[in-house]
Amino acid sequence: MSDERRKIMRVLNGETLTPPPLWLMRQAGRYLPEYRETRAKAGSFLELCYSPEHAVEVTLQPIRRYGFDAAILFSDILVIPDALKRNVRFTEGHGPEMDPIDEAGIRALKVDGVLRHLAPVMETVRRLRSELPEETTLLGFCGAPWTVATYMIAGHGTPDQAPARLFAYRHPNAFEHLLLLLADISADYLVAQIDAGADAVQIFDSWAGVLGETEFEAFAVKPVARMIASVKSRRPQARIIAFAKGAGYLLKTYRQKTGADAIGLDWSVPLAFARELQQDGPVQGNLDPMRVVAGGKALTDGIDEILQHLGHGPLIFNLGHGITPQADPSDVAALVERVRGWRG
Repeated sequence: MSDERRKIMRVLNGETLTPPPLWLMRQAGRYLPEYRETRAKAGSFLELCYSPEHAVEVTLQPIRRYGFDAAILFSDILVIPDALKRNVRFTEGHGPEMDPIDEAGIRALKVDGVLRHLAPVMETVRRLRSELPEETTLLGFCGAPWTVATYMIAGHGTPDQAPARLFAYRHPNAFEHLLLLLADISADYLVAQIDAGADAVQIFDSWAGVLGETEFEAFAVKPVARMIASVKSRRPQARIIAFAKGAGYLLKTYRQKTGADAIGLDWSVPLAFARELQQDGPVQGNLDPMRVVAGGKALTDGIDEILQHLGHGPLIFNLGHGITPQADPSDVAALVERVRGWRG
């Protein structure tokens, strides 16, 4: 269908809608009892990601509950290193782990067969598009090269990604090779999601905030720009949201340098600066997820501030990062009602 009925696609094409459309990062997640039930049935977290039946079910759960304007494919940014045979595993209480990569490991990476490995994800996208309401935007996604590389080098998450930063300084050629390889594979992956039925895609650079100015340009901007140019050269209609969490003032030129259609904002971005960024195109965000956990006045005040500052321009209402397991589903319902009731 055309983008006319899908409100998020209209905003991504530059329209201002009142009230703005909304979805929430990690909206299919552990705060929902039905998600926890499906997760238990699926077995491991990766089995959940690779099972179209279960991945479709958990993607649809928040749509059934809240009628969000977008469903985001249920998967994980680390399916790319998993497809690169880095032995990815998810351990309860420890988060993701994989075999750390070194210079020799980077040289030995084989990209053949990556999309074959990820075929179940594309099957999930195809099924979702056929099962979702016509007016619901379907979002695909992937991790940005920098963020994915941080996990590949350390073998796990770290507080400030020091292992990846150190590796990049000591082995600049190998690190650049890894980023470009990830950029090209990830672009192919996004094109495959679009071809399977995704309306738009989001690139998550969850660890952009640990980078200095020079490193942000080299590790966050350059690879993402390469990805977006690659996707758009093949699928000119593609709409792409880029989310560089923690990038702060460096977001000022991020849209122009990367070619993103919209930029996601975390909750630390001042609303006056967000409004400035909105002059150049759509923005997405940026409610603190802790306000959802707090509920009540903290939640309504946070929603109202964002709507007052950003609601008169192209806005996709969202959180400034993923919803947390501590959130009460009734507070998410209150959030949806508050946003949908806004009339400017």
